[in-house]
Amino acid sequence: MNKQLVTGIHHVTALADDPQKNLDFYVGILGLRLVKKTINFDAPDVYHLYYGNETGSPGTIMTFFPIPGIQKGRHGKGQMTVTSFSVPDTSLDYWLSRLKKFKVNFTEPEKRFDDEAFIYFEDVHGLGLELVFNKEDDREGYSYGHIPLEHAVKGFHGATLSEEGYERTAGLLLEGMDHKLIKEKGNRFRYSASGKPGDLIDVLCTPDSMRGLGGNGTIHHLAFATPDDDTQLQARQRLLSKGYDVTPVLDRQYFHSIYFREPGGVLFEIATNPPGFLYDEEKEHLGESLKLPPWVEPERGKIEKGLLPIQMNVDKFKD
Repeated sequence: MNKQLVTGIHHVTALADDPQKNLDFYVGILGLRLVKKTINFDAPDVYHLYYGNETGSPGTIMTFFPIPGIQKGRHGKGQMTVTSFSVPDTSLDYWLSRLKKFKVNFTEPEKRFDDEAFIYFEDVHGLGLELVFNKEDDREGYSYGHIPLEHAVKGFHGATLSEEGYERTAGLLLEGMDHKLIKEKGNRFRYSASGKPGDLIDVLCTPDSMRGLGGNGTIHHLAFATPDDDTQLQARQRLLSKGYDVTPVLDRQYFHSIYFREPGGVLFEIATNPPGFLYDEEKEHLGESLKLPPWVEPERGKIEKGLLPIQMNVDKFKD
């Protein structure tokens, strides 16, 4: 049997505007941990903020490039349009109450595939999010203590890609990225590399919608996980053999990355699981200091002056 090269979702990266509002929403309201405060390695004047579980495990990591003044984006086909988070099935009333308390508008609970209740809402930037209430996720949740652990977010449930059609994207997932079709209903086709919450990719056929435009409140890319550098190189070679234009391996300090566009236009990444976020900080102090890659460390003073200061304050988000 061939070794599985792609094992699930690694992280999701989105565009935002105000970094403090971003921090308040994801740490304060949703209770995720700020596991790394660094910069966009391709644009050192912009933060790169990483949120996740206690150690930022693959499948829990939501990241942002907050660019003050960035134009508003538009959700549409050719984009990943919804990021779904997994919470316990017993937490519906808790989260409805919490979102109301912080004036976050949400849809009425619905069911999808007859077995999972979810609500849709948008973050402070307009990014499409869901909470999926399920009993199949055995991962531990995380909170800074202002959200009871029995209601805490466990990580991703999955991602929704809005596409003109599903066939070519499905072909990539099935033949090039070790996924299987696990469910389908109407215009929604669900694929997964593991079959578990955290790794579910829904391809939604929306041929009549407008094409999405990048900007504030939209997804920049979806990253898939691979075990190590060797499997990443094998995955890259396989994609090249199928005609995809794949970047060379790039060093992102906490993982190594390759990028390419899937047939519908969504930017995909394949990222290695190691070295992870404990690379330059101890677990107890993750996210506390601004971490820079060695090649820009000499410019720390200039970089710090150019970044808006952000502060942790979870007390105001207690129940």
